[in-house]
Amino acid sequence: MDLQDLVVPEGVIAHLKVTSKKQALQELAAKAAQVTELDERKIFETLLERERLGSTGVGQGIAIPHGKLASLDKLHGLFARLDHPIDFDSVDEKPVDLIFLLLAPESAGADHLKALARISRLLRNQKMVEKLRATESNEALYALLTEPSASTTTVA
Repeated sequence: MDLQDLVVPEGVIAHLKVTSKKQALQELAAKAAQVTELDERKIFETLLERERLGSTGVGQGIAIPHGKLASLDKLHGLFARLDHPIDFDSVDEKPVDLIFLLLAPESAGADHLKALARISRLLRNQKMVEKLRATESNEALYALLTEPSASTTTVA
């Protein structure tokens, strides 16, 4: 699965200015609503519901909030680089500055898991994470996320 199948250029935010986890999820839900043409409130509630099960802050400054929505027809990903790290109740208790949001149709069992695994693999690549943190524009972030080497990167 290639990230260009998940992320569109409009779904990348190079400078998200938020001060809390809730605000980050609200802003991402608003952006996701634009990209998916779904209800912003429904997206936000889905993300909050998932966070109540356990934080999607996976450690090392990265969070991968995700949820399933019946009204979606395909997987959608959004990526945000935060201007200032925020507390995200991460497993390592470190603040988060990179967020990759994944929304999936309710029927997307294996595809949803494959996409989460793909995103997780990419964000475990320390060189890629350093590049993402150093990149200042939406366009450059999108190019990094969707470049062929990003799709085939393996982690030793």
